[in-house]
Amino acid sequence: MPPRNPRGSYAVGDERRQRILDAAVEHFARNGYHASSLARIAHDVGITQGGLLHHFRSKEDLLLSVLGESEERDRVWAFGAKVMSATQHATALLELAALNATRPGLVRMFTVLSAEAAEPGHPAHAYFTERYARLVTHISAVYRRGIDTGEIRPDVDPLAVAEEGLAVMDGLQIQWSLKPATFDMVGRLRAYHDRLLRDITTAGTGLPTA
Repeated sequence: MPPRNPRGSYAVGDERRQRILDAAVEHFARNGYHASSLARIAHDVGITQGGLLHHFRSKEDLLLSVLGESEERDRVWAFGAKVMSATQHATALLELAALNATRPGLVRMFTVLSAEAAEPGHPAHAYFTERYARLVTHISAVYRRGIDTGEIRPDVDPLAVAEEGLAVMDGLQIQWSLKPATFDMVGRLRAYHDRLLRDITTAGTGLPTA
């Protein structure tokens, strides 16, 4: 008998799991959580609903897996460095925005689900609450470090700047989702961070020229 190849089985399972996640992104982006159907997601992948449940225990498990894996990729992309200046942080966010411009389905999904999750009973309510808390903690630490090193003016409120920056980025992504062909999300975000850095840095300088 030919030797068994368990690694090949794992590879097929990993590939199918990724296809399920990709299909779920499109369904959650288009329909939100409540109106999305595991049966229709499975149909788009070419498997049965039972086959989908072999990889994810429930629709809630699938939702949280989609959100968690997407956030992990973004965290490594934009927040991986342990020590960042405010200027480096702004540059990383611009790179993330440019990446997001290539994946409209994922941006729409986060926009739809974050709005839905304002309801306390939503399965993703705790996820989004904790996500924003983590991001605010990380970003405000960048500005606090900037104050300590003399990069940022000492009268700047790191928490307020972090919360404002997240609101601006999310708001620009919503506007871009509505008209991606004409709205320059990256350009608007760059202009915002350039103005911000000119206002809060001790040197009064903005972003480096692209």
